[in-house]
Amino acid sequence: MTRQGLALRAPAIGFRGASALDESPEDARRTRFAVARAKEGDRQALCFLYTTYAHNVYGYVRSIVRDAHEAEDVTQHVFAKLLTVIGKYDDRGVPFSAWLMRLARNLAIDHLRANRATPMETVIDPRRSVTVDFDRSEAVRVALATLPDEQRRVVVLRHLVGLSPGEIANQMGRTESSVHSLHHRGRRALKRELERLGSTPCTRPTRQLAAA
Repeated sequence: MTRQGLALRAPAIGFRGASALDESPEDARRTRFAVARAKEGDRQALCFLYTTYAHNVYGYVRSIVRDAHEAEDVTQHVFAKLLTVIGKYDDRGVPFSAWLMRLARNLAIDHLRANRATPMETVIDPRRSVTVDFDRSEAVRVALATLPDEQRRVVVLRHLVGLSPGEIANQMGRTESSVHSLHHRGRRALKRELERLGSTPCTRPTRQLAAA
């Protein structure tokens, strides 16, 4: 299969709940190819995985957090974290979809625990902060959560999904200049928050994926 085989429609901004994950052998083959390419930083492959599984992830997460808005946030965090952890996926009889849903479940539960914690309690579980990957992905998750909704969506769609400003404008029903403005403000706010968290190196993989 070639990279052209991963050609996609631009994903919609809004999520719809989906539970069916019946994959044909051809679907499974395309996913395996996309995962292999995504491990190498292929932006189009990441876009394919996002478009293929975002609605399923959202539907599953919503069944856990019981709130549509929070489920959207967690779904975006799942695919942001995927940037740093996809290299850990090893196809040993476990479908990628099952591995991704396990990741979504863990983040959804983390989200519930964090929101139920008292203000004096620590949000990050220290037992899980021992690895660099977790620290970096958690910093990105926390920093993204501080952005206004539209800024966060533009940043995610630009740097994670790899859409162009024009494609994002079409999806959001905005002008391209307004998308550029949201992107500029979002990146600046994200950088500032990551600096505050002392985690600016974690933005490097994102910039590499977004390089056009």
